[in-house]
Amino acid sequence: MTQLFNPKGSALELFLSSGVLRGISPTLIMVSKNNPSGNKKRSPLSIFAVIALCGFFYILGAWQRSGFGKGDSIALEVTKQTDCNIFTNLNFETHHNDVEIVEPSKSKARVIKPCDVKYTDYTPCQEQDRAMKFPRDNMIYRERHCPPEEEKLHCLVPAPKGYMTPFEWPKSRDYVHYANVPHKSLTVEKAVQNWVQFKGNVFKFPGGGTMFPQGADAYIDELASVIPIADGSVRTALDTGCGVASWGAYMLKRNVLAMSFAPRDNHEAQVQFALERGVPAVIGVLGSINLPYPSRAFDMAQCSRCLIPWTANDGMYLMEVDRVLRPGGYWVLSGPPINWKTYYQVWKRSKEDLKAEQRKIEELAERLCWEKKYEKGDIAIFRKKVNDKSCHRNSANICKPRDADDVWYKKMETCVTPFPKVSSASEVAGGELKKFPARLFAVPPRIAKGLVEGVSAESYQEDNKLWKKHVNAYKRINRLIGTARYRNVMDMNAGLGGFAAALESPKSWVMNVVPTIAKNTLGVVYERGLIGIYHDWCEGFSTYPRTYDLIHANGVFSLYQNKCSFEDILLEMDRILRPEGAIIFRDDVDVLNKVRKIAGGMRWDTKMNDHEDGPLVPEKILVAVKQYWVGSKGNSTS
Repeated sequence: MTQLFNPKGSALELFLSSGVLRGISPTLIMVSKNNPSGNKKRSPLSIFAVIALCGFFYILGAWQRSGFGKGDSIALEVTKQTDCNIFTNLNFETHHNDVEIVEPSKSKARVIKPCDVKYTDYTPCQEQDRAMKFPRDNMIYRERHCPPEEEKLHCLVPAPKGYMTPFEWPKSRDYVHYANVPHKSLTVEKAVQNWVQFKGNVFKFPGGGTMFPQGADAYIDELASVIPIADGSVRTALDTGCGVASWGAYMLKRNVLAMSFAPRDNHEAQVQFALERGVPAVIGVLGSINLPYPSRAFDMAQCSRCLIPWTANDGMYLMEVDRVLRPGGYWVLSGPPINWKTYYQVWKRSKEDLKAEQRKIEELAERLCWEKKYEKGDIAIFRKKVNDKSCHRNSANICKPRDADDVWYKKMETCVTPFPKVSSASEVAGGELKKFPARLFAVPPRIAKGLVEGVSAESYQEDNKLWKKHVNAYKRINRLIGTARYRNVMDMNAGLGGFAAALESPKSWVMNVVPTIAKNTLGVVYERGLIGIYHDWCEGFSTYPRTYDLIHANGVFSLYQNKCSFEDILLEMDRILRPEGAIIFRDDVDVLNKVRKIAGGMRWDTKMNDHEDGPLVPEKILVAVKQYWVGSKGNSTS
């Protein structure tokens, strides 16, 4: 029967191999051996039968080869029987409380061993020992400094002993297992500021902060009296020097996504606490290089006693905030030097010094076309004008023409990013955005204005439809997708943000990563009311280990073929994925087979799935679940 599925087989071969012929007399097919000369007249009925049968089987063979017959389904069954997957039914549920020892996967792939327990909180590009070798000026030593190839770890970063699945949102906002982040320094350093408390075997986060001792909700209420937070006008926010990100945590109640960042410094595990709580955050600092975000990204930015020297370097840091702040956006400063008359003695600075600093900030704001809208108590609020038609900044140093979104490892400049051109005083520079959630699927201004090469309004809408279809398929594979089980989600190759938009829910948030070697679409992601970051996957990501529940990798490995090692990328994915977290790969089948081979030695359970459109599509879906295991002394694991 194998010839039945051979597209090159002739109709006659199909005819001769078919079991249908078994009941037909040979005289209907062959010339009689007793009459080699063929003088005897053939029966017209025999000739007609031969022609009819040949025609019938020719049509039958063509029909089966066309894909409409049962041949494909039979071939699919044969393919399934030869599939080498061991894990036919992946278990996505958490079950580590019942597991004591998990043996490494028995695979022909090289088994990757666990790292020493001292690497439990390893952050490749922000390690303290390496940082101390760099200059202190402009916080250079707190920026990204990745290890050279010969110093990279080629092992699995272990979870701390006793690690537990985080509490589900919204409980996770207020409680974190001590075993997951076993660092108590902040409970001592910030004891009077209501940041975090240690109670029994958990940390409690009361929602306080240095500049909002009455709680983040009360602080945000005051901001909302000036800033239209409630109506969807403000959707994306930037929190500079975020601490444990309580401001971002409580902004989520108002349907605002805050991108929070803080350096890895002596305030141990700030960003780790934020992510453990289920709040978006990355390790980062305003130093000497641009922030990894596009221009005009955020509706709002705030500094709550972030201690950034805003007047240093001729206002370079404030100019960088201006670059990423959308026209019409708001900047909030609470802390020094605001309310200096009350706090100058506590801050151990003179009245004259603090007064001069505030005056200089306000002069810088004027050069940036910002207008002060509010000052009361500890809070000052500025608003960036919607265009440059009404601002006079003859003394401002305007940046030379360049791509304001090309920022990866680019040096920060002491210049003001110009507004996009407008034709009238009422037009919003760069394009006006709809209020959220309408902006999630509305055509973003960057696409409407033709600023993204190869993307039109029509192709954008098609992309949205495609990702709705893909996400529905993912949910059939893993029913926990879309539930509170996967709170922190990462899309490693976000494109236009279609995956995050299809997944949009208060139960989760998505860090949309746009690789530095891919088409620059991060501005579109932000215009949709989503958040994200630039990154090169040949390097470590700016986060602590075990900070994401679900990772989506669409075309990542095809993109990075011949750029860097697949194993390095997979080890980084393992580092940032929580125990019993899940990964969805979408890529060409040949690429995924290479990925699966490496994953076989990484304590992952994997299973290959066909594309939603069927087995003939070369793009496949590989799903993986990271096994639960923790580090222990002596480099052994359990």
